[in-house]
Amino acid sequence: MAAGTSLVKNWFSDKGWKPFPFQKEAWSAYRSGKNGLINAPTGSGKTYAMLGGIVAEYLSSQKANYKQPRGLQVIWITPIRALSKEIHLSSKRMIEGLDIPWEVSVRTGDTSSKERARQSRKMPQILITTPESLHLLLAQKNASKRFKNLKAVVCDEWHELMGSKRGVMMELALSRLKSLSNKLRVWGISATIGNMEESMEVLLGSDHDPQKTAFIKADIKKELEIISVLPDEVEKFPWSGHLGIKLLAKVVPIINESKTTLIFTNTRSQCEIWYQRILDEDPELAGQIAMHHGSISGELRDWVEDALHDERLKAVVCTSSLDLGVDFRPVETIIQIGGPKGVARFAQRAGRSGHRPGEKSKIYFVPTHSLELIEAAALRKAIDQNYMEERTPYIRSFDVLVQYLTTLAVGDGFYPDETLEQIKSTFSFNSINDDEWLWCLDFITTGGDSLHSYNEYHKVEVLEDNLYKVTSRKVAMRHRLQIGAIVSDAMLTVKFVSGGRIGSIEESFISKLKPGDVFWFAGRSLELVRIKDMVVQVKRSKSKTGKIPSWQGGRMPLSSNLSEMLREKMQEAILNTGSDVELKTIQPLLNFQKERSHVPLENEFLIESFESKEGHHCCMYPFDGRFVHEGIASLIAYRMSLLKPISFSIAVNDYGFELLSDQPVPIQEAIDNNLFTTEHLMDDIQNSINASEMARRRFREIAGISGLVFKGYPGKSKSDRHLQSSSQLFFDVFRDYEPRNLLYKEAFEEAMEFQLEFNRLFKTLERINSQEFILSEPEKPTPFAFPVMVDRLREKFIAESLESRIQKMQLKFE
Repeated sequence: MAAGTSLVKNWFSDKGWKPFPFQKEAWSAYRSGKNGLINAPTGSGKTYAMLGGIVAEYLSSQKANYKQPRGLQVIWITPIRALSKEIHLSSKRMIEGLDIPWEVSVRTGDTSSKERARQSRKMPQILITTPESLHLLLAQKNASKRFKNLKAVVCDEWHELMGSKRGVMMELALSRLKSLSNKLRVWGISATIGNMEESMEVLLGSDHDPQKTAFIKADIKKELEIISVLPDEVEKFPWSGHLGIKLLAKVVPIINESKTTLIFTNTRSQCEIWYQRILDEDPELAGQIAMHHGSISGELRDWVEDALHDERLKAVVCTSSLDLGVDFRPVETIIQIGGPKGVARFAQRAGRSGHRPGEKSKIYFVPTHSLELIEAAALRKAIDQNYMEERTPYIRSFDVLVQYLTTLAVGDGFYPDETLEQIKSTFSFNSINDDEWLWCLDFITTGGDSLHSYNEYHKVEVLEDNLYKVTSRKVAMRHRLQIGAIVSDAMLTVKFVSGGRIGSIEESFISKLKPGDVFWFAGRSLELVRIKDMVVQVKRSKSKTGKIPSWQGGRMPLSSNLSEMLREKMQEAILNTGSDVELKTIQPLLNFQKERSHVPLENEFLIESFESKEGHHCCMYPFDGRFVHEGIASLIAYRMSLLKPISFSIAVNDYGFELLSDQPVPIQEAIDNNLFTTEHLMDDIQNSINASEMARRRFREIAGISGLVFKGYPGKSKSDRHLQSSSQLFFDVFRDYEPRNLLYKEAFEEAMEFQLEFNRLFKTLERINSQEFILSEPEKPTPFAFPVMVDRLREKFIAESLESRIQKMQLKFE
């Protein structure tokens, strides 16, 4: 056994630990010069599986008196800032315990300018950073010298990065780093996903040697207990969000009985609501409970994380901001409010409890409406079968590519031929052709065919030796401010008039308020005083009522895996063959659905038609997730309009969709004319959904990432409306004068693949076509139809009047 590995094992023994076989396998694979991927459950020691091999190699080289190069040795990539803290603590523990003279530093958006300057003068041996901060390092001068001694890049929680444009950023950065350090080893650490082998291919690129590649899977079965918080009585007419708060009295005792609890919500507004309602239910929890989500200030998030780790807090209400990486060993209990919409997300959150090897994870599931009880049973089965979602990698993201080329040009510059070779080695761009490459070079140097007359798009110059370089300080500064691929609504800083930052809030919410209005944010009741220079100035309010901020993108769709399991569990509930307590609890609702209409078996497709004062309703239930239903609903409405001039209002949820018209809907005639056929599907979708409008919305993100629009300087951000109008102007210009523009084409491709989920929609239609159509004409709305109708009403009523309206509807329909 190598001397370094023995020392690492001894350190484990001193801690009272014993290395798992997968950790020892990872140490050996790393030391033999391999690249690879480690797959292990949360809390099983993944960090030390990777770090152990790195430090063992160093210790062995010291024993053999090899000259150890100075400078940066390891870059450890994290998808979120919260994860960097855990890796920093774990790394320092091992480095100091083995008396290794290495510095471990963190470099993220929260790192002070003073610390960043110190790092630039003298890089640490281990740098924990994010994809964005790594690209900022590539945009600095002398990047080639900084990375020449680099031994390893570790991408933590790789599954989180892979299905996003941040993953493409990492692919491109790795292609560059491999050219700067010829002995670089690339490793990923990942939780389980459905396409694990493909995820490793994406990470390592097309130029990796299969003989020098290792896929290491931990043979550790993480025990997970799922407990549903059941209502005393199942509502016959469920609606989204309502039941959750009604179960509050059953949730608070769970919090009180546990030392520490994480309460996961799916949206930031839901997080704010639950935090406040828990305090209303049990005021004695004041001072013992906190909130954590991405719009709260970094200082407050840090305090919450530290307080939870030190057991100063009893509970934290949070969002996906705590899905990953914060090593909260004291956490006993996890509570999930509402369906998490994905198996992997649910397993990840459950793993926050019992976050140690061998410990059991426990998670309570709180349904926010009755039908979500079937989701709980579906989640249990999916986790039991380890049936995790796949992550679809982004390919040919030319907005990220032109940003990256400008990044290289801001740094040391680049030569096209060698850079193209590097880029072709990535999974995302291995199909790029010469014409596309020349278009990218032309775009960053002249702005392309449409923008060549405007000097501000002449960002990169071609110097005499064919080096592509940014020579303008203004262009370089503006570019550094925009590096990244995370796009959200324009954010405004929330501050007290007296000073003190509270967090950030989306412009789309705050623009609807006027001075004097009260809203809840970060657990405080605040009165809006004024909006000045992108800062929301507020003062404390004693009002008990106020608006809750809403955030865009909060309505996640049901994943295909969970949809499949949901349909299976529905079948078990109908046939009464399932043993899950949730299925037994939901029986009264299913019985009422059966009494009023029909409960579809696996080989049946239910279509309901009924009339109300609002008009003629047609409801269908594919049980395949919100995004797929949006596409199918628009498609069906379009095909029906070809048979008869008719217009519809459309509403969707994860279980089905509603078409509402002022005239009878020709269902049978439409079915006789192959309503659900997959023939001419792409053309019909293009005609039904206004693909141009979807692509236009998608283009706003592409325009920001590619640098077409400048978002403004710190403290002087450009308004959301300005950015939107600017990107729309470019979209229209490219449509009219340059339809072959790669960014314009990318907007349509992304709208189809990621927003409409075209491939999944196609499979859903195929399944529906193989089923028997059940046409039901109930006299009144059914339990299945009711929640979809409520989703339509949400757009028309504020919270208080919506609830009042729904109560009247429930009484009327019963």
